[in-house]
Amino acid sequence: MPAAHSVIETGLLAALELAAEIPWSQITLAEIAAKAGLTLQEFHGAGGREEIVEAMDGYFDRAMSADGVPEDVSGRERLFDVIMKRFEAMEPYRPGLRELMKFREASLSHVVRLPVHRHASAAWALASAGLDDDSGAPASLKRIAIAFVIASTERAWRREKSADFALTMAALDKGLRHAEDRLGQLRRFTGKSETTETTEKPDKGEE
Repeated sequence: MPAAHSVIETGLLAALELAAEIPWSQITLAEIAAKAGLTLQEFHGAGGREEIVEAMDGYFDRAMSADGVPEDVSGRERLFDVIMKRFEAMEPYRPGLRELMKFREASLSHVVRLPVHRHASAAWALASAGLDDDSGAPASLKRIAIAFVIASTERAWRREKSADFALTMAALDKGLRHAEDRLGQLRRFTGKSETTETTEKPDKGEE
């Protein structure tokens, strides 16, 4: 029998296929299991429809670290690259994801947990870009700022009509620049050094 997390992730991909054609509220766990090639019994102890919705962000977050961390570009560019990998991984599942996202926004039990998922996505984006330390700004504040960036970029992605991600990339670039500016203002307010870019780690030779 697959491990619990494998069952839910397999179920998630099957659910996204179904949700591309059927409203999420009309999809049963038995239908998801059949689509996934699993038995309903395999979901016992692993979770059901609620856990599938909750697994959505974490599954696609993993794409941000798929190709490692580029080292020859700025911190903001690294963040741009890793966050775009997340949206590129989401693209083949766009219809189903939009349906599940719409359901999540209308469900109080899921809405209250959305900030937790945003925070986790931001933390993994920073880790994937090699920026999850306290240089430039406290890591906790970086996570808050990047969580807002990911949320605003996701809204743009849901409206995207272009095959080249023009709207998504513009929203992400704008969000990262605004986050950098806000964290830079915090450094000036607290008197911290401004010698490094907000989302940039200083070179070892400059420390």
